[in-house]
Amino acid sequence: MYKNLLKSGNILAKQPTRNYAQKLEKKLQRYVTKKTLNQVESSLANKGFLRPLKPFESPNDAASKVQELCSSLKIPTQSSHKFASMEEKFNLLSACFTGFNHSVPNSQIYEIKTVGDVVDFYKTSVDSTVPYDAMKAMDLPQNLHIQYEYLRFNPDTDTKFNGKTAFPKSSTLVTGLKYKEKYPGHEAKRSWP
Repeated sequence: MYKNLLKSGNILAKQPTRNYAQKLEKKLQRYVTKKTLNQVESSLANKGFLRPLKPFESPNDAASKVQELCSSLKIPTQSSHKFASMEEKFNLLSACFTGFNHSVPNSQIYEIKTVGDVVDFYKTSVDSTVPYDAMKAMDLPQNLHIQYEYLRFNPDTDTKFNGKTAFPKSSTLVTGLKYKEKYPGHEAKRSWP
């Protein structure tokens, strides 16, 4: 069939036909993956600053506590048990919240479908330490030095160059409320023409 179209000189016949729906479906399959609690945990570990989660240290008996809460609510304690209704799931998660003082984030509620998922969630500790602060406790290589308390130029306290700066018309203003008392600002003197 293609040979006849090529002989006729049809330009469009030189390109194979494309099924865009199939290509789009293949691309979507690459990007759409089912997230598990372990993947969410690893993504939290890789995130940067200002994590919105509260720190949580998982107790050793988390599984037994969840099973006790299940039995008190008359929910089967098998880890493969799927919730019969949304009310059953809500009752268990609210009981776990009061028992552990740690709630399931709204972004992860849809992932919890069985009692085993609840156990896995409460077995997972949440570390909200900022990676920058975590480096203070790490053994860093000898050729790497991180200055945790940075220095700001102030002509009154800078003695290295007798209060002279490379940027004489630039002010160092501290606008944050947290650091306003810790780091004094300096307003450069301007000479008007």
